[in-house]
Amino acid sequence: MANRLTVVATRAGDDGTTGLGDGSRVAKDSARVAALGDVDELNSTLGVVLAEAQLDAEVAADLRDVQHALFDMGAELCIPGYTKLDGNHVSHLDGRLAHYNGTLPPLREFILPGGSRPGALLHVARTVCRRAERAVVALQRMETVNKPVLQYLNRLSDLLFVMARVANRALGVGDVYWRNPPKGDGA
Repeated sequence: MANRLTVVATRAGDDGTTGLGDGSRVAKDSARVAALGDVDELNSTLGVVLAEAQLDAEVAADLRDVQHALFDMGAELCIPGYTKLDGNHVSHLDGRLAHYNGTLPPLREFILPGGSRPGALLHVARTVCRRAERAVVALQRMETVNKPVLQYLNRLSDLLFVMARVANRALGVGDVYWRNPPKGDGA
């Protein structure tokens, strides 16, 4: 593999622009860069989750696969017109969702983020994923975005929610249920 970067501090972005993968330069606050940054943050957040020693091995393996897909997604967002994700990526997440959902009891109440440390971190990753999804939706209003990118983020946030429940259950920690105040309680 050839060297991809020889210098990290190029100073080329000192004017508030950044280079895309096609060589063009855009403002660092453009919708494309915002979406790219949020996907990068999501990938980094998953790296924090994966650093948890108590994380279930199957969940960890799936999250590593997700990190690779998110890196490919970042390439798509960095190179206008380039596509890497397809319906197979989305179908794979659907399959993993069905697998994990099949191991859990039905959810009869809203749950609060928390439980075990891995569960709580997966909930944080879920919220970062939702932000990345919103950024891609905003980009989609201005530029063409490969449809599986948005579908993947939508499925991934669901998967991260379910994985949080799986992580809690694997550690013998229950989900944290929302206390729905009775009507007329005034609270």
